[in-house]
Amino acid sequence: MFKILLALFIVIPVLEIWLLIVTGQIIGPGLTILLIILTGILGVWFAKHQGLEALRSTQQKINNGQMPGEVIIDGLCILVGGILLIAPGFITDVMGIILLIPVTRSLIKPLIIRTLRNRMNRGQFIVINRR
Repeated sequence: MFKILLALFIVIPVLEIWLLIVTGQIIGPGLTILLIILTGILGVWFAKHQGLEALRSTQQKINNGQMPGEVIIDGLCILVGGILLIAPGFITDVMGIILLIPVTRSLIKPLIIRTLRNRMNRGQFIVINRR
C-alpha cells in the first residue's frame, strides 16, 4: 500500500510536471495550457454524460429488481475518470480517458471486481446485505 501511495503522491506529479515542461518546449506554453484546459472541459462534459447514463442504468436495474453491481462500478470508474481529467497533466488525462470510455472501462472492470472479491474473501472488505 505504501508503494501505491508513494506513486500517487510523489512519482506521478513529478512525471506530470516533467511532461508538461517538455510539451511546453515542443508546442509552446500557450498551446500546452490550452490543451490542459480543453481536456478538463471535455472531461467534465464526458464524465457528466457517462455518469447520467450510469445513473439511468442503475435506476432501471433497481426498478427491474436486479442488483446494479457492475453499473455501480461503472459509476465509480466514471467519477474517478472525471476527477483525473480535471487534474492538470497528460498522464492523469490518459488514465481518466481510459476510465471514461466504455470499451476500455470494460477491460478494467474485471480487475476491479477481482480485487474487491479478494478483499472480501480475506475479510478486508465487508458487505452487508439487507433483505
